[in-house]
This record gives sequence, structure tokens and C-alpha cells, in this order.
Amino acid sequence: MPLIRWTEHGAEHTARWHSENGAPPPARVEIADDALTADAALRRLRAGTALLWRGDYPGARQLLAAVGRRIDRRSPPRSHDIAQLFRDHRAQRAERATLLGAVVVLLEPGHGLALGRAPDVAEACRQAYGDIHEPMIVSLPELLGVLSAHQWQLKGVPIPALDAHIHARYGVFSPVRSEYVDLVAEAPLPEVDGGAEVFDLGTGTGVLAAVLARRGAAHVVATDINPRAVVCAQENVQRLGLEDRVTVIEADLFPPGRADLVVCNPPWLPGAATSALELGVYDESSAMLRGILDGLADHLRPGGEGWLILSDLAEHLQLRSREELRGMIRDAGLEVVATLSTAPRHPRAKDPADLLHAARSQEATTLWRLRPLRGQPAGRRPGQPSATGE
Repeated sequence: MPLIRWTEHGAEHTARWHSENGAPPPARVEIADDALTADAALRRLRAGTALLWRGDYPGARQLLAAVGRRIDRRSPPRSHDIAQLFRDHRAQRAERATLLGAVVVLLEPGHGLALGRAPDVAEACRQAYGDIHEPMIVSLPELLGVLSAHQWQLKGVPIPALDAHIHARYGVFSPVRSEYVDLVAEAPLPEVDGGAEVFDLGTGTGVLAAVLARRGAAHVVATDINPRAVVCAQENVQRLGLEDRVTVIEADLFPPGRADLVVCNPPWLPGAATSALELGVYDESSAMLRGILDGLADHLRPGGEGWLILSDLAEHLQLRSREELRGMIRDAGLEVVATLSTAPRHPRAKDPADLLHAARSQEATTLWRLRPLRGQPAGRRPGQPSATGE
């Protein structure tokens, strides 16, 4: 982590800079406290100055909210092209995040936050950052995200399909949108003597692996490339008493071998993520989606299926067409056996004030049941030679 330097009370100070979304360290840092007005703060932020907060904690949150309101006063995008509207809206949100992210706080060794009326942030920060042994500066919005995530981790998200709670760690996408979980709980499992062997790709919290194990899968191998997600899924599996049915490993998509069922709920929007958490939403150039489809036939046992669970919001935002998706499926040597769909139940789908309401109101989440093309053995694609060269 790079060092940040600033002057305070005539003395030079240093601390390590940490940013979960990879933001560069601020080049200029000034001290700010409760005497600073929101208008003055916004002028400094727009000039590229980071504000190291030394007032009390409630004052920091109030300043952040007040500056945010001033940023939001700018006219929202008004393009009639829904794709351009989405891009403009996303750019505006990115600018907002950059400005607010320059309001920063200092964490002392042991995760102490030396601000008046500050809560005890030590355990939440330890869960997110691990142990720190020297001063570290983080953005205030990031710290608030750490604290919020810790509350979710403690209380969990109720999952009716499990009759239990799933607990999400910081940086791991929480299953608050239950549509995709319900689809996996309803779709017919492959009929295999002794139960199906299953791969759950990009497992996140492990919620789908747990649902499939509870439904009777013989064994589930759950993978994720995010080390935090691996730890999170292992904790949930252990909490649910499924250690003998679910194995969680760190891997980029597929584990070794083949399975009767391969399940994945990939990020549903093509685009670059701006934070670790956004990796659960944005899939740059649809790389993960293509990787899943292209590798599916090679990891299925004869008669096996792949379940792709995907929102069609990208189609309504004109970021990817349904025909493009079907083309990816065909190019991977796969065919669609059947689909199950459900409407979204999240609040923004029913909020006419939402800038993207026209797209969100039409959104559906679909489970695509896929298998290798008829007459095409699992593990072979059209035009691909067999092991004997045929």
C-alpha cells in the first residue's frame, strides 16, 4: 500500500493508503473538521484535494450527505437512447463516488478510529482488512460500507428455500435478490442414482451450493476466484451443517473433472466493475459468461445439464441482445432444453422515479437449462476432432 503524507499542527505525518476499488492515493491532503461547510468541501474536492476528517464522527457523515446532495443537484442524463442513458447515469455515479471517496479517515493500528462519538469499528475492519499494524487511511464511504456489511454478516439474509439465513462478508455479493435462488430451488434436478454431482461456479456466499445440497445433490463443489467469497461460503456451509456435502475451493470458474449439473449465476451486465463488490453485477466484455458457456460441454458428464441463471436487464438496456446470448450458446455447442423465468421483486423494479425504470420494469430473471447439442458427446464441440482424430 502506498504512503500518504500530510502536514498537521506543523508536523509531517504518514500513513498507508488502502482502497478496495483501486482508487489512487490522493496527491494533496488537507485537514477538515466540523467548521468546514459543505459548499467549501465540494470546492476542495473538485480541485482534487482530499479531506482528512478530524471532526466528530456524526459530523463526517452529515458532511458526506450534504456534499452528496449538492452533487446530485446537477441535471440527470436525459438521453432518449436507453443504452446511452445508462452509460451517462453510470458515469455520473462514478464521478460522484470519486468526489465523495476523497473524504478520508485515519485508522490507527488495531483499527482504532480516533474521532469524537465514533462507534467501535475494530471488529468490522478486522473482518474486512485483516490485522493492520500501522496507520491506514481509507475513504469514509468505504468505511461506512465496511460497517454496513458487517451488520449484514452478523444478522444474515433470510433464505426461504433453506429456511435459514445466509451471512455475507464484506466484498461478497449478498443474496438479497432472491429470484435466482428460488429458480434453482424449483428447477428439476438431473435424475442420477445416488444423487447428482454438482459444480457451483462463482459461488459467492455459497447460497446456491447450500440449496442444491439440501435438495439432494450427492456432492457440490463450489468455486470462486475471490478469496473472501471462499471463506464466506465455507462459513455458511459450516453454519448449515453441510460440510460433508459441499466443498468450497478457490478457482477461476471450473474445478477439475466433470459433473452431472453445472450451475452459475454470473454478473448480468456487460461492463467494467468499479469495485470488488461490483464484480457481482458487471462482467467486462461478457468474459465470465463466455467462459462458462465455452467450458460447459467439457465439464459435463453424459446426460448432464448446465444451469445458467441470468437477468435480462442487459437486453432492456440494449447492452446485449437476446439473439447475442443465444448465439453464444450455439457457438459453445450447446442447446436450450427449457427455461424458467420470474419477475423481479426488488423495489427499484416498481419505482417510476428510478431513472432506468423503463428497463427495470420489464426485467425478468431466467434459468436456462443447457446441454451439449444432440448427437454431440459431452466434452466435444461442433467441428472439434475426437480423441481418435475423427
